[in-house]
Amino acid sequence: MPHQSHPEVRVLHSLRVRGCVDTHLVADACVMEVPEAEEWLVHLESSGNARYRDGRMSGWMLTAEGRDRGEMLLATELDEAGCRDGVHSAYQEFLSVNHGFLELCTDWQLRAPADDPAGEKVINDHSDPDHDAAVVSRLVEVNEVVQPISAELATLLQRFDGYGRRFGDALERVMAGDHDWFTKPMIESYHTVWFELHENFLATLGIPRASEAQAT
Repeated sequence: MPHQSHPEVRVLHSLRVRGCVDTHLVADACVMEVPEAEEWLVHLESSGNARYRDGRMSGWMLTAEGRDRGEMLLATELDEAGCRDGVHSAYQEFLSVNHGFLELCTDWQLRAPADDPAGEKVINDHSDPDHDAAVVSRLVEVNEVVQPISAELATLLQRFDGYGRRFGDALERVMAGDHDWFTKPMIESYHTVWFELHENFLATLGIPRASEAQAT
C-alpha cells in the first residue's frame, strides 16, 4: 500500500505545488472535505505557516516559515516511508524527458511561417494542421513515458496519485482539438500538470530549482 501522508503534510504540500489556491482546491488536492481543509488552513495561519491573500489573485499561500516546515516534514516522511530511492529514480526518468517536453511546448506556441520555413518563428495560430498534428504526435510519445512514472509514484506515496489520470485527461482534450489544454495556465492543461509534478519532485526530494538548473 502507498504511504498515506499526515493531513498537515498534505495541506502544506498542496500549497507548495499549487501556489495561491482557494480552500476547495486544497480540499480536492488533499482528498478532504472542505471543512477539514479549512480547519487545517486556519491552524496553519495561526502558526504562521500560511496566509490568505486578498485581491485579484486571492487564495491561500505558504509563508517562508510554512515552506521550511513543509520541507522538513517531507524529508521526514520520505525516510519513514522508505521510498526515497524510488522517488529519486522516478525523478531521474522525468528529467530525461523534461527538456524535450519544454521544447515541445515552445513548438506548440510558435511555428515557422508557412511561406518561409527557415524564417523567424511566429505565434502559432493553429492554421497549419500538419504542424499541430506533428507536435501532438510528439506529446503522445512523451505521455507514453510519463504514464509509467506516474503509476510508479502512486504506489509509493498516496499524494502522488492522480497525475496519470490528469495527464491523460489533458491529452484527450488536446487530441480532440481543444488547443488550450496543451499549455494554457490556470487550467489543468498538460503543461500545468507537468509543472506541478516537477515542483512535487523538487519539494519531496528537497532539491532547489536553481541547483537542478545548474546541474543540467
